[in-house]
Amino acid sequence: MKRMGMIFRAKANKALDRAEDPRETLDYSYQKQLELLQKVRRGVADVATSRKRLELQLNQLQGQSAKLEDQGRKALALGREDLAREALSRRAALQQQVSDLETQHQTLQGEEEKLTLAAQRLQAKVDAFRTKKETIKATYTAAQAQTRIGEAFTGISEEMGDVGLAIQRAEDKTAQLQARAGAIDELLASGALDDPTGTAKDDIAAELDRISGGTDVELELQRMKAELAGGSGASKQAIEGGGAAGQDAQGQRNGTRPNFDKQ
Repeated sequence: MKRMGMIFRAKANKALDRAEDPRETLDYSYQKQLELLQKVRRGVADVATSRKRLELQLNQLQGQSAKLEDQGRKALALGREDLAREALSRRAALQQQVSDLETQHQTLQGEEEKLTLAAQRLQAKVDAFRTKKETIKATYTAAQAQTRIGEAFTGISEEMGDVGLAIQRAEDKTAQLQARAGAIDELLASGALDDPTGTAKDDIAAELDRISGGTDVELELQRMKAELAGGSGASKQAIEGGGAAGQDAQGQRNGTRPNFDKQ
């Protein structure tokens, strides 16, 4: 059971690694930090609200205390010492409440300052994490794109691997068809196979065709040699005729007759 559990956890971990996208994980972590920052800010707001409420109570109690003190003075001035004593007694009770509220107010003010400082530090960390997150995401995306391009160029990617296999199969089929066509041509030429579209030829007929084809080539070669020989003789006669005409023209310019006998 332990071994099965270990194998299951290993398989699950490997599957999670394939499914996990670091960019999504970074975005999720950033979202959680924002939620934490929001909670801290709400805490600061709650503490500030409590402090403000205590300040209102303090102002109210201090106003009542001042009023009781004024009433005690007036009662003592009128000779009502009992009323003045009662007013002072109530004022003393209010002063105790004021003292307690002031202590709570100082405590809340300290908590508010601590939470405000913590919120500022957390805000700075969240901003730094966001910058780092975007940098890591951009680097990861660039590396992923570069890897895919490299795999495409080298042909080791899944898509290009399928394309390469398809090209290889097409080339193999093409080579097989070419070899089959060549073999059929050789068999037809040797007479091992009959051509249903033409007359059947045996080995002797094929040999005669080859001989006649060679004879045609020899005849064409002899004809071309004869044409070249005839062209060379005509060119020679034209050159000699041109030389004689030049000498006649030179003799006429010099006032002499050509020496035909010498020629």
